[in-house]
Amino acid sequence: MTFSLALEALLISCMGLLFWYLYTRTAARKTDRLGLTGGLPDPDPLHDFDIVSTEYMRDYETQIDIYQATATTRNHLYVNKVVRFPYYQTMSHQPMDTNNWIEIDKDLKWYIEQKTRVIEEQGKNVIDSLPENDAGCGELMEILVDYLPKRYPTLFEKIDCKGGGIWNKVTDEKLVGLEGKVGVDALLVCSRLVEDDFLMGREREDGHVYFTGGLVAFPGFYLLSKKINKSLRIVHDPVPYFNEKILFSVERKLKRFQPNEPFERTSWEIVDDRDLFFHNIARIESDGKELSEKQHPKDLYFRVDHQTFRKLPKTKAIIFGVHPIMKRLEDLADSPLVPALLAKVHEEGDRKIMDYKLAPLYQERMLPYLHELAAQQIEKGLVRYACPQLRLFH
Repeated sequence: MTFSLALEALLISCMGLLFWYLYTRTAARKTDRLGLTGGLPDPDPLHDFDIVSTEYMRDYETQIDIYQATATTRNHLYVNKVVRFPYYQTMSHQPMDTNNWIEIDKDLKWYIEQKTRVIEEQGKNVIDSLPENDAGCGELMEILVDYLPKRYPTLFEKIDCKGGGIWNKVTDEKLVGLEGKVGVDALLVCSRLVEDDFLMGREREDGHVYFTGGLVAFPGFYLLSKKINKSLRIVHDPVPYFNEKILFSVERKLKRFQPNEPFERTSWEIVDDRDLFFHNIARIESDGKELSEKQHPKDLYFRVDHQTFRKLPKTKAIIFGVHPIMKRLEDLADSPLVPALLAKVHEEGDRKIMDYKLAPLYQERMLPYLHELAAQQIEKGLVRYACPQLRLFH
């Protein structure tokens, strides 16, 4: 009887220890996840995401067979009210679902190749980190390496090795020994994985937000080296109305939002080439030149920058993600209302803002073409009539 009681007590003790072990392991995993994601849920996996497959479509107007890639981003012409009228200088942001932090399309390999070339040619002009920012670079890399295989399991796979690693199946590159990487070394890893750039900032003791580093290979109009170690106010001095109207609210938002409160916005420009690092139109503006006479308006590009904002839970670094997406103006023919709205913004929008966007360099050439596209959309029944519907985007 005594032996049975002792055995029962031993079994109860063992079960208690087992339950405690399992509980502490689960709690530790939850704590690790909280430290890594800041309370954000894991993204939903896209098990069928295929970067090379296409789907068949028939253009009944031309009777031509078209094969379009199935790997695309969301349509950012509409997602974040990218073009709107009246066109005011606002932050125009909205909460971001975890699934939408990193978007990938069929051009991933091209983006990575271009980014590699720009980094090799430009160095600190496009990739740099101040000492106060180095740990944030490592945390960003860690979060990205955790996120990608979960969201895109067909494109990325974690590598179980010393220091951890990730396999980019699109480029067939295996990045290993990642543990402990910080600063530019960590940013270089990020450059081999996604289409996005990452500008980084943080709040300093004076209560203002400063840009402290990042990977910005595709800025289009500026250099990271001209922005680093400068405050939000100084960087935005050239932007019409920014400092006097929205600087206070933007800076307050960036300081107060939490790691589990990511948000997004979208901006746009009209450019004349696909050189994401520095567009030709930016160069000719600074040189006082004009667009080439051979530049047909259909071959201008509507550049949309999907901008994401996250605060990292450990280092409190502020991450400004930027994914540039290019559409030729010719491709706007199938985007209801966009040509008419874009024309109206250029014709009736605030001149200071439009001049800042370099509209005088291309507007006279572009407007007749946009009106032509708008008329075609009415004829095809894509829209009933243009003007009264424009406020749909506001």
